[in-house]
Amino acid sequence: MRELLIICFATFVLNAQSQNIQNNPGSNHGNKFEQLGTILPTPNEYRTASGAPGPKYWQQRCDYNIKCVLDEKKLKLTGNETLTYYNNSPDVLTYLWLQLDENEHSTLRNANYQNSSQISRQISVQQLDAITNAKTDNGYGVNIIKITNAAGKNLQYTINKTMMRVELPTPLKPGQQFIFNIEWNYNITDRVIMNGRGGYEYFPEDGNYLFTMTQWYPRLCVYSDFQGWQNHQFTGTGEFALTFGNFKVQMTVPADHVVMATGECQNYTQVLTHAQQQRWALAQTSKEPIEIVTLEEAKKREVEKSTATKTWVFNANNVRDFAWGSSRKFIWDAMPTYIEGKKVMCMSAYGKEAYGLYRKFSTKIVAHTIRSYSKFSIPYPYPVAQSIEASNGMEYPMICFNYGRTEKDGTYTETVKNGMIGVIIHEVGHNFFPMIVNSDERQWTWMDEGLNTFVEYLTEELYDNKFPTRRGPAWTIADYMKLPKDQLEPIMTNSENIVQFGPNAYAKPATGLNILRETIMGRELFDYAFKEYARRWAFKHPTPADLFRTLEDASAEDLDWFWRGWFFGTDPCDIAIDTVKHVVVDVESKPIVGSNGAGRPPITRSIDKPLTPAFDDISKIRNREDKKITFLTDADTSLRDFYWKYDRGIVPYDSTIKITIPSMAFGEPATAGDKAKYTNAHLYEVTFLNKGGLVMPIIVRFNFEDGTYQDERIPAQIWRKNEHKVTKVFLTQKNAISIKLDPMRETADIDESNNNWPKVDIPTKFQLFKAGSVNRRNPVTIPNPMQKLSN
Repeated sequence: MRELLIICFATFVLNAQSQNIQNNPGSNHGNKFEQLGTILPTPNEYRTASGAPGPKYWQQRCDYNIKCVLDEKKLKLTGNETLTYYNNSPDVLTYLWLQLDENEHSTLRNANYQNSSQISRQISVQQLDAITNAKTDNGYGVNIIKITNAAGKNLQYTINKTMMRVELPTPLKPGQQFIFNIEWNYNITDRVIMNGRGGYEYFPEDGNYLFTMTQWYPRLCVYSDFQGWQNHQFTGTGEFALTFGNFKVQMTVPADHVVMATGECQNYTQVLTHAQQQRWALAQTSKEPIEIVTLEEAKKREVEKSTATKTWVFNANNVRDFAWGSSRKFIWDAMPTYIEGKKVMCMSAYGKEAYGLYRKFSTKIVAHTIRSYSKFSIPYPYPVAQSIEASNGMEYPMICFNYGRTEKDGTYTETVKNGMIGVIIHEVGHNFFPMIVNSDERQWTWMDEGLNTFVEYLTEELYDNKFPTRRGPAWTIADYMKLPKDQLEPIMTNSENIVQFGPNAYAKPATGLNILRETIMGRELFDYAFKEYARRWAFKHPTPADLFRTLEDASAEDLDWFWRGWFFGTDPCDIAIDTVKHVVVDVESKPIVGSNGAGRPPITRSIDKPLTPAFDDISKIRNREDKKITFLTDADTSLRDFYWKYDRGIVPYDSTIKITIPSMAFGEPATAGDKAKYTNAHLYEVTFLNKGGLVMPIIVRFNFEDGTYQDERIPAQIWRKNEHKVTKVFLTQKNAISIKLDPMRETADIDESNNNWPKVDIPTKFQLFKAGSVNRRNPVTIPNPMQKLSN
C-alpha cells in the first residue's frame, strides 16, 4: 500500500489584485457561455440553422445596358440605361427602389444625417461657406430626365434624398421580369475637395484630369428574404447593398483617354493603336508586367490633349456593380496569373506621379492577392483584376482605386510603399468580400471590411514575413479596447452609428477572426470553416448569423461565447495573475526543512526586459516555421527594393531587473518509477483574475533558468463556472524563474502589467515617448533614406 504524499507549499502573492474585482453578491456564473438563442434570427426554409442557404433560398437579379458620355470640358456625365429586373422572390412587387448615390454631394438632396459641431478659436472661410450654403443648391446630384417602360410610356417616380421609388404600372408577380429605361445626368464633383469615392482629380502641373466614375448610375436596391427592400439612405459612411446582374456599358470619352473598367473590353481593336494591341497580345503569356500604354505615350498625350472622342465597350457578367476610370494620364501594364488553371489578367493603371512605385509593385501585388484570397476563400471567378492609382482607396468588381505616389525625384518613403501595398491588397481583396460574398455593407460594415481586413492580414503575411501589418495581430487592438466605454460600440452596430469606424468595423473583427484561427480553433479547423462560409455564400447575400452558424457547423466548436463577447459586447480582455503557489517535489525520503522555512537559500535570477516592444507576432513565427509557405519576396526577388535591404541598425537593450525566488523541497517514500518521473518536478498553482470582463483562453509561459520555456494553453471554457476567478495547477520539470501570461500577445489583453510573476514593471508609453521625443513646435523636413543615400 502506497503512502499518501504530504504536500506543503509556500504562497507568493503579487498584490491584492483580487480585491480589485467587484464583489459579486450572486453567482460567479453569468451568461457569457449561454447560447445566443433568440439574439440570432430564427432559421427557416431560406436560411438554415447550419448557416447554409435553405432549400427555398432566392435572390433578385438586375441586368443593365448603359450608354454614357464624359464631357471633360464641362465636367459632366450624361447617360441612359435600360434595366431588366427579375422578380425571383415569392412576393408580388408594386414598386422598385433605386439608389441615387450622387445625391450625397447635393446640398439639398443628401441624406441630411448631421453631426454635432462647435465654435473653435479659428474658423476658415470654407467652413463659413459650408454653413452659409448648406440650404442653397450647389448644382450637384443626379438629374433624372425621364423614366419609361419598354414601350416608351412614362413611369411615375418619387425621389427621397438618395433613394428613388419607381411605381410599376402593374404588379410584378413572382417569376416575372420588368424592363424600363432611365435618362439622367450630373455634374462631376472634385473628389479631392469633396472627399467623395468618385469624381475627378485635377493636376495643375499639366492641366489634366483623372476621373474615377463610381456609384455613377441609378442602381437597384436589394430586396431580400430577411429585410425586404434595403433602402436606407446613403450618408457616405455605410456603403452598398447591390443586386447581381450582367452589364454592357459603352463609355464615350476624349479620344486620347485610356479607360479601365469592370469586366472585359470588347473593342480594343477600335480604341488601341496597333503597337498597343501587340503589347496586349504579348502580355497574355508574360511572366512580368508588360506596359500596354507606355510612360512615353502617356506623357505625350498629356501635352497634346485630343478634342475628338472614342467609345469603349465593356461587358461584365454576374457582378453587383460597375465602375470605371478614365484619363489621358494613364500608363497601363498587365500580366496573367492562374487560379486552378484559369487565366486572370492582372492589370494596373497609373499616372507618371506613381510610376516609380506602381510599375514595380502594383500588378504583382494584384496577382499575389488573387492567389492568396483564392487559397483562403474561393477560387477567383472573374477574368480580370485591376488596381488604379487615384490617390484613393475604394473597391468595385474587378477594379479598385488606390494610392501611392513618389516624390518628384522618384524616391519614396517606406511608409508610402507599405501603405500602397496594404491598400492594393485590401481593395483588390474586396473582390471576394463583398463583391462575391455579397453582404449588406449599408447595415453591417464589418461583414465586408472586417472579413476583408482579416484576409488582407493573411495575404500581407505571405507577401513578406517582415511586412509591418497594422491590423490582425491581437496585441494591436488592445489600445482601442481599453478606451472608456462611452467611446466604444459593439461590432454589431449599424454603420452610421459607429464613433471609432476604423478600429470597430475593420480592426476588431479582423483581430477576432485571427484569434479564432491562431488561438481558439487552430489554423486547420478555422481555415476549413471559413472556406465553407465563402463557398456557401458566394454570389449570395449572407447575414451575420449565417457566418456565425457556418463557422460552428463546419468545425464542431461552440463559439457562442466568443460571438457574445467579441461581437456583441465591448468588454476588453484583461486577465491577471493573482497568486502563485509553488511546490517542488522531492521523492528521495523525508521532508527537508530549512531554517528560513524555505528549505533552501533564496535563489537569485535575472530577467532581461527590453525597454521597447521588439515583438514578432505569432502568425509571423508560425509562417516561418511552415515549410509549405514561400513568401512572395523570396519567390520574386525583384520586389526586394531599397527598403527591403535597408539596414536600420540594431538597438541594444540593456536593462536587467533582479528578483528573489524562495524554494521548498518535500519528500515521501516512492517507487523507482515515481522517482524517474517526478524527481525535482515543480507544481505551480496559479490563480487568474478576469478583470476586463471578456472571457478568453489562458496562455501561460513558464520561463526556466536555462533559457527554455514551457507553454500551457487553456481553452476559454475554463471560465464557464466562474467568470471572475479561476485557479489551475501546472507541472514542470524545471524551476520557473518567471511566469508570463499571453507571451505572444494573442488575446488582445489591454493591461500587460499584471501578466507577470514576479511582477515586472513595464515602461509606459509616456516614458517611451520621452526617450525618443522630437521637437513638434518647429518640425524639420527630413529627407527620406533613399534621398539621403543618393546625395
